[in-house]
Amino acid sequence: MRDILIVGAGQAGLHLAIGLLQHGYDVTVVSNRTPESIRDGRVMSGQAMFGTAQAHERRLGLDWWAEVCPPIDGIALTVPSPEGGKALDWAARLHVPARSVDQRLKMPAWLGEFERLGGKLVLHDATPEDLEGYAARYDLVLVAAGKGQIASLFERDPERSPYAAPQRALAVTYVNGLAPRPEHSAVCFNLLPGVGEYFVFPALTHTGPCEIMVFEGVPGGPMDCWGDVRGPAEHLARSRRILETFFPWEAERCAGIELTDANAVLTGRFAPTVRRPVAVLPSGAPVLGVADVVVLNDPITGQGSNNAAKCADTYLRAIVERGGQPFDADWMRRTFDLFWAQAQHVTNWTNALLAPAEPHHLALLGAAGERPEIASRFVNGFDDPADYADWFMDAARAEAYLSRVAA
Repeated sequence: MRDILIVGAGQAGLHLAIGLLQHGYDVTVVSNRTPESIRDGRVMSGQAMFGTAQAHERRLGLDWWAEVCPPIDGIALTVPSPEGGKALDWAARLHVPARSVDQRLKMPAWLGEFERLGGKLVLHDATPEDLEGYAARYDLVLVAAGKGQIASLFERDPERSPYAAPQRALAVTYVNGLAPRPEHSAVCFNLLPGVGEYFVFPALTHTGPCEIMVFEGVPGGPMDCWGDVRGPAEHLARSRRILETFFPWEAERCAGIELTDANAVLTGRFAPTVRRPVAVLPSGAPVLGVADVVVLNDPITGQGSNNAAKCADTYLRAIVERGGQPFDADWMRRTFDLFWAQAQHVTNWTNALLAPAEPHHLALLGAAGERPEIASRFVNGFDDPADYADWFMDAARAEAYLSRVAA
């Protein structure tokens, strides 16, 4: 059977690697972290996976935490008013509950499954020079490590990347003791134009059920305030202060919160970027980028892990269908195009939410507070963002949709 190597042991890389093993391929994964260092390290993301992404995992038998991870039953949207109250405040249920499993739980477990199935794990911080040796040895090399020198081999696609700089200052805080939402559980999505966004949702970490707080501050604004924070305790205190200042109804839920563990905080920023899917090495050998390496979106729409699962599923099917034919650059581009057919909607929608709201966006979100069917459609678009193209992304289509609903 054909030999395949994947650089990167994250959501997309391991999902794809395990799927390939199940189809009889010889698979090697190169990781710069041991399972133990992942498990005992800092949180890596604020992931929330919706129904389609969970189904991709389930097909491979990798949805191991469904019975113990608290469900996310819906999404609630709140926009503050200038007077300090709420200009918008509504919620709707997801057709399929979402779930969020700390990657410090998931990735070590999946690495164990990868090795149990016969996969070869190489612990090494791969460099661009290493890729030449891999390309000479393996039938196909995929890069699923979204950071460092290797990711920079993939050229930025300027036509698909409207932002050249970070659009948000990001922070994540995993906590226990947050008062539950009184109705069904939800991603509580708070949006303050010109300042930033805050969302919080139930999750599972290695200490048990928890809540993940995600802060997105407009650069240079009052929520871009993490640079002077020193240590987890200050991070938690800063999280509280932001809520007390901008989202007091969320601060009320935080009276008894504490960090889940000493590594439960994360800060950073990056520019949303779409890269060309194939990097050609000096030898002429092509390598294929995976998920965040080639389509990196801001987390404002919570799509990172979902994109990773969808990319892994698309690539897995394309590799199996290729049979014994060569994995050349043309095939790589066509395979990425299959993924981009889905991912473009995620990118367009995410980039739209990073920009100042258009009048038709405000009209739709306002109408959703009065019309449950609009709220439901917006909420369930998080699972299938392609739907937004038909009514949310275009002013004329938005107006026509509102007219149909009113009629």
